[in-house]
Amino acid sequence: MKLDRLLAITMTLLNKTRVSAAELAERFEVTPRTIYRDMEAINLAGIPIVSFAGSDGGYEIMPGYRLDKQLLSMDDFSSIISALRGARSATESTELDRLLERIGALASGEGGSGKAGNVDLDFTPVPNDKEKIGPLRKAMKELRLVRFGYWDNRGAETVRTMEPMGLFLKGYIWYLYGYCRSRSDYRVFRLSRMTNLEVLSEAFVRRDYTLEDVERQFMAKADFARVKAELHFHPSVRTRVRDEFGYDPVTSHPDGSVSVNASYSSLDKAVRSILSYSSLVTVLGPPEVREEVRRHVAELAKLYEV
Repeated sequence: MKLDRLLAITMTLLNKTRVSAAELAERFEVTPRTIYRDMEAINLAGIPIVSFAGSDGGYEIMPGYRLDKQLLSMDDFSSIISALRGARSATESTELDRLLERIGALASGEGGSGKAGNVDLDFTPVPNDKEKIGPLRKAMKELRLVRFGYWDNRGAETVRTMEPMGLFLKGYIWYLYGYCRSRSDYRVFRLSRMTNLEVLSEAFVRRDYTLEDVERQFMAKADFARVKAELHFHPSVRTRVRDEFGYDPVTSHPDGSVSVNASYSSLDKAVRSILSYSSLVTVLGPPEVREEVRRHVAELAKLYEV
């Protein structure tokens, strides 16, 4: 959401003589420190921002400066509108409605229609996630603690109290990041695993921690190729295979079957995925994956012994 915020701040400064950091922070639901960093980023992008101290101080664009109309092409405007509509589908933010109107009007003023391009981005969450996004955004805006139950990947549930800092979408999965008071550390949670979400009355002071820090601390540790498996699939599931193995090359064979050198983050996830294809997949290797699949099949067979 940083890029659309920077663009919205720039448009605000172009349309107003002077805006305070406090006003911008309230409008975009971020901390004043974030606004300071945004101003530095806008300056580095070549748009001269001047700051004024005092009770009537704030930020404004250097007098006489204007955006070159060639800075953004009509294709650029269409891409921005498509991205904003995608974000709007996920958050239902009225701020994005107003931003879309401004960008659409600007595009129309440059000879365009203000319409999205040929790419339609729909980030609408599933109902169980969507019902959590509204309360979480409210908690983040008001700097209120949240409490929820959380299921880990082994099925164990814990209760967490957290300082919510931000939401992000990665690989079609919605996540919340922030400071977990139950673990005294920063954590990332999948919204689909959260239960009984409650926004508490207790407030907190936001810590200096950003989504970029999340990427560095958590996502860099994630090894999505920890387990490799060589798989051969029956022709009847080749369409499903192409849908599900987007990160791994799929090889087609003359008889219509397909094979994949698949990557998984854990042996457990590999086995769950493989078993979902029933007898329509053969594990060619490695031996440890074949053995684990064989063990699970044997356990399944015991459940149906007469």
